[in-house]
Order: sequence, then C-alpha cells, then structure tokens
Amino acid sequence: MCGIMGYTGTREAAPILLDGLGRLAYRGYDSAGIAVAGETGRITRCRAEGKLQNLIEKCQGGAALSGTVGIGHTRWATHGAPNEYNAHPHMSHDGKIAVVHNGIIENHRELREELIRAGYVFTSDTDEVVVHLLHRALAEGCDPEGAIRATLPRLRGAYALAILFAARPGVLYAVRQESPLLIGRGEGACFLASDVPALLP
Repeated sequence: MCGIMGYTGTREAAPILLDGLGRLAYRGYDSAGIAVAGETGRITRCRAEGKLQNLIEKCQGGAALSGTVGIGHTRWATHGAPNEYNAHPHMSHDGKIAVVHNGIIENHRELREELIRAGYVFTSDTDEVVVHLLHRALAEGCDPEGAIRATLPRLRGAYALAILFAARPGVLYAVRQESPLLIGRGEGACFLASDVPALLP
C-alpha cells in the first residue's frame, strides 16, 4: 500500500514530508519522492529508488527543495518496475502540476491511449494519466479547481490524490474516492496523509 504525505504552512515543507513518509514506512515501499512549491509557484521534485534514506540523502534532508507547500509519496510497485522512473510524484511536462496517487485507476490503459493520441508523452509505466488529464483541462481553459472537477469523472476505481499547481502557490489539493486520506489542521499549517502515524507529531 502506497503512502501519501502533504503539508502547507509557514515552515519549509520538505523536512516535514520526509519525516511523515518515514512514519509511513511500515506499510512497505520500494521507492519514494517529494515535490515542493515555493512562493513563486515553481515546483521542484526529488525521487529515489529503494529506501527512504536514499531520498533523504539525494535531497540533502530536504534542503535541496525550498518551499512551504509540498507532497510526498512512498510507492509499493503493483505494476511498473520499482525504480525512480516510476516513482511519484508525477509531473506535467511543463512542470506546472505535481500529483501523488494511492489506489488503482481501473481505466488507466484506455485513458493512457487517449492521451497518447492527444500528443502526451508518458515518462513512466504507472498511473501518470491523472497529471496529464489535469494538464489538458488547464490547457482547455479550466482553472485548477475546474481541472480537478473535469478530471475526476474520468477516473474509475478507488484512489486518493494530492495535487500541487504552480498557479496556486501555497495551496494543496486533496481528493479521495474510497481510498483513505486524512486531513489535519495545526497552528498555521494543514497536513494530509494516508494513515494516522504520519500526522501524530
């Protein structure tokens, strides 16, 4: 079962995301990644195969990614090899959207074929369809909230999503259909996670 962690507030997001992912490690995983958006809305991402320590070292304990809103993910491969190539977060080709996903999009193959016909290039073997559907909705004139509303009816299955849009600095979007996703509120901060241990501190 994959793990999701998210944070938005006044502190640097990356160390908080890494700590939360560490608290979800008991669920089992084979790769991990985080994406953080700064005040300018620029989204930066770091992913690594294997143990969470590999990710921590690669992003210098979070110091390599600056920003106060972010999402993180630990992946347990159910399809697609357990490598950095398939690790979440997935990003749009222009770097303006980042998505982490837990669960199964049952119609991902047909959506993938549709998006390839529309000119989208896939950089992983996993459920990258969500980020491309969101991107297409933005390109068709939707704002981020409208893009989410346009995308969700296209998805079949049980899933939880955490989404960053470069156009919405400081905002973290969360959506779920049957898969668990918890939201916590703290002083000057909000958190989300796929299980309670990540939020206990």
